[in-house]
Amino acid sequence: MQRYGYLPIYEILSLCYLAYHKCGIYIKIRLSYCHSHKKPYICITIVTISTSMQKYADYIEEIEIDSLWSGKKHIRWTLDRQVNILSGINGVGKSTILNKVIRSLSQGGEFPSHSLKGVRLKVSPNDARWIRYDIIRSFDRPLMNSDSISKINVDLVTELDWQLFQLQRKYLDYQVNIGNRIIETLQSGEADAAGKAQQISQPKKRFQDILDDLFTETGKKILRSENEIKFSSLGEVLAPYQLSSGEKQILVILLTVLVEDNEHYVLFMDEPEVSLHIEWQKRLIDLILELNPNVQIILTTHSPAVIMNGWIDRVTEVTDITDK
Repeated sequence: MQRYGYLPIYEILSLCYLAYHKCGIYIKIRLSYCHSHKKPYICITIVTISTSMQKYADYIEEIEIDSLWSGKKHIRWTLDRQVNILSGINGVGKSTILNKVIRSLSQGGEFPSHSLKGVRLKVSPNDARWIRYDIIRSFDRPLMNSDSISKINVDLVTELDWQLFQLQRKYLDYQVNIGNRIIETLQSGEADAAGKAQQISQPKKRFQDILDDLFTETGKKILRSENEIKFSSLGEVLAPYQLSSGEKQILVILLTVLVEDNEHYVLFMDEPEVSLHIEWQKRLIDLILELNPNVQIILTTHSPAVIMNGWIDRVTEVTDITDK
């Protein structure tokens, strides 16, 4: 039995939650509240520790939607392992298809083996019941709930600012994780330890190089000595919230991909080309796959530029996957 003084119960449960979601470990505990002659204690007894049976999918093989519009239009979409581009005229249902799939997933990525909300997913491997995923929304609109984050000591004005603020936290975690792996590798004593350590840090370096290249014409460079994302421009230090809408958009996309740390996961993007220069649109898919070749991209678009670099054969029209 261990004693933790005044540590609140909710903090203890949060640690168990993190152990489960980050490490896949169930921790069963028994909590009791007791007193000594001096002060009260929260007492914790660990009853059992067991590895969970979470099994994550590598990618989605097929999406089936029973009724896209009030009982009409059955959707069956067979997906590519890496790149899937959904196209069609306004109002045909591109965003609706993406939103229905996303709503069928729990916040942690769990999905049922049966149809939920009219959506069935076929995944690989087929016995997986969880899937890692991220969502990129494209519109740099004003914050809807600005009052709820007004206490944060950062000037956040738009939805993209809020996404960047959250990604900054994930970026710090990512750097800690790769730092720990580098230390473990260097301490392993293996003959090629230095080379392996360099490979671990390569995606971060490539991410920084890509941003410097993309922002060359505006004279911005990422500050590599900083733990958080910051830029230098004409002798000034810029926070990411001071970038243009297009710069914020490309930063959100590439940073989202980087912090997934080469995991297999699905990246949903709804019209990611909004605010992006046409040359950035052309390079978008290639840059994403360069940072993480294990990602599966599922996106909607109206832009021909997004598919110009050899992706035209990955385009699917909504009408081609719809049974009326």
